[in-house]
Amino acid sequence: MLSRLLFTRSLAISVAAECTRTFLKNTTSSLIDAQTKGTYSGITALSDVTAYTEQFKQADIRVGILSKALKIDTSRSIHDPVLCTTFTEIIVTDKSHPYVIGTRMELDGSKITKIETLVTDQGDWAFNATGYAYFNSIEKWDPIPEAQRDTREVIQAAGDAYFNRFASINVTVPFGTPCARLEGGAYTGGRNLTANTCDLGLPSTTEVVERRYVIDDEMGVVNIYLGFPGLDRAVPDEAAPDSHTFRVEKGKIRYIHTLSTCEGHPGCGMNGTIPTR
Repeated sequence: MLSRLLFTRSLAISVAAECTRTFLKNTTSSLIDAQTKGTYSGITALSDVTAYTEQFKQADIRVGILSKALKIDTSRSIHDPVLCTTFTEIIVTDKSHPYVIGTRMELDGSKITKIETLVTDQGDWAFNATGYAYFNSIEKWDPIPEAQRDTREVIQAAGDAYFNRFASINVTVPFGTPCARLEGGAYTGGRNLTANTCDLGLPSTTEVVERRYVIDDEMGVVNIYLGFPGLDRAVPDEAAPDSHTFRVEKGKIRYIHTLSTCEGHPGCGMNGTIPTR
């Protein structure tokens, strides 16, 4: 029994050691290249057993968004060697069909085990790719100097506090000043660039579910995938697919980027339209 435990522990350490930042960066770079070309098979580390979802539902990668060649304006990826996960934000302002896409990948150290893609376009929550691209461009998401980096625990705790506050008014969220929130295309940071706050009022009776994390301490960023009940007013009891990305500096939230999809209900997108994807 002891030898089996030692072998299992050794194997786990070996797998974790293979999940390097370089490996993860190479994988997200190949994702961007594949999305640009519309050839999903170009993603390195893809395997025959990679699970693929869009909007948190099982989908066929061969005919999904990765099969469409997109003119990408900008992208940003974060990498988590500890959890062996990545998250990539993709912005497309092409007038023929604009998108803002979030792609989360889980890996085992050598292969991708799961790809979760959130595709937002016209009709989704507050969607405006042009606005998203502009406001993203005026923000600073540089790597944080090593001596100033927060721990993984501090970074995750900031994102968790935000969602814990949704369920209890007694939770304090570590909002920084300034703090800017980019939601679909709507932006809070334009009103007061030096003293803006993200503390604009939050619900206190909403339990978000199924949180999944990507934590990048070099970038001071945590991405959280989750189900968001009540976001789609047409089906308030259903948890809508959602992604929140938090930039944390010195323990305080500096930026929040959100992606929220509407699944065929005009009551969600706020403009009476239904997503066209």
